Amino acid sequence: MKNVKKIATAIVLFVAFTGFVNAQSKIAHIDVTQLLSAMPEMKAAEAELKKLSETYNADIESSMTELRNKYTQYENEAPSKSKEENEKRALELQGVQKNIGEAQQAAQRELQKKQQELFAPISDKAKAAIEKVAAEQGFDYVIDAQPGGGLIVAKGKDLLPDVKKELGI
Repeated sequence: MKNVKKIATAIVLFVAFTGFVNAQSKIAHIDVTQLLSAMPEMKAAEAELKKLSETYNADIESSMTELRNKYTQYENEAPSKSKEENEKRALELQGVQKNIGEAQQAAQRELQKKQQELFAPISDKAKAAIEKVAAEQGFDYVIDAQPGGGLIVAKGKDLLPDVKKELGI
């Protein structure tokens, strides 16, 4: 029975000490999305992605227009063509349509790849600045204040102004 009391006492002291140590942790929050959108590098990257997207969209739209024109032409000429030729033309249109679909998928993959390529260094720079400011101000934890970003309580200090200052924005 004495051992049980000693163990229980030790557990209570351990839990109390752990709670005390945890109570000493400093927590801050920052809206990472807002920080990233304020960075000039992000604006330049988004502009580059938009330009690339518009280029891909123009190419695909051009192919779609060509497909529609060819479809209209084949549809108008169908009565004067043989059944075999009409079937051949239908297969050709299906092939063109398939190629356009593949081009759309390839463009989407290229845009995602380019986005990762452009955004990774910007994200790393923001993370480094957050870590530096948090260390300078003695914060143990910094939580993303974006809804759904894991924020439980937003009563900590908001580091956004200090991190923007660190980045010169």
